Amino acid sequence: MSPAIALAFLPLVVTLLVRYRHYFRLLVRTVLLRSLRDCLSGLQIEERAFSYVLTHALPGDPGHILTTLDHWSSCCEYLSHMGPVKGQILMRLVEEKAPACVLELGTYCGYSTLLIARALPPGGRLLTVERDPRTAAVAEKLIRLAGFDEHMVELIVGSSEDVIPCLRTQYQLSRADLVLLAHRPRCYLRDLQLLEAHALLPAGATVLADHVLFPGAPRFLQYAKSCGRYRCRLHHTGLPDFPAIKDGIAQLTYAGPG
Repeated sequence: MSPAIALAFLPLVVTLLVRYRHYFRLLVRTVLLRSLRDCLSGLQIEERAFSYVLTHALPGDPGHILTTLDHWSSCCEYLSHMGPVKGQILMRLVEEKAPACVLELGTYCGYSTLLIARALPPGGRLLTVERDPRTAAVAEKLIRLAGFDEHMVELIVGSSEDVIPCLRTQYQLSRADLVLLAHRPRCYLRDLQLLEAHALLPAGATVLADHVLFPGAPRFLQYAKSCGRYRCRLHHTGLPDFPAIKDGIAQLTYAGPG
């Protein structure tokens, strides 16, 4: 390419960089820098975050552990976790609904797991599912560090597609009063329909789905709005540390199989 042609494209490149600068920063932090640090340290970001928590957070204090993770994500390495703004929406709903049993699909580092667990009513139970064994090992340590035992929070390692059909027989989960979808948005519709097919959603159950706007789950939202079995509400938020990148949490209320 000649210098003249390159120069002609320069204003367009500058305009795109300015307009999409937040997405560019997110790409740099979540892909480029993270990959470099993974190679240099031999550890995943979740393992580095847990090491930070071990040296800076108070064991047995889930609130302080969550604050420490937020600080790590803001000041050290972007963790791609739920964050405090979405976290308040989640905790408020758990406190309001007082679910006897919660199912979380997508444990990741355990951040949202701690949010749910600390808001559960007495005797409440949380089953959380993570497909990546290495990430699940970090989450397991974080959950136990926060003071939650296996009777209250059970972590299941496996694909949601494989685990959901086994919940009733293998894990004695007959119903999920509240479900958090926080794994892969492209799997949300499949897993919601699996929960319906296995009669795991009682009438009045709440289903929360994170990241429905970014990266987005359009087929899931279309189904929830058009099938006639859900009342839908969308909580508009931004990404943690990137508020200019708009995202949202979908809140569905199940009316029954109808």
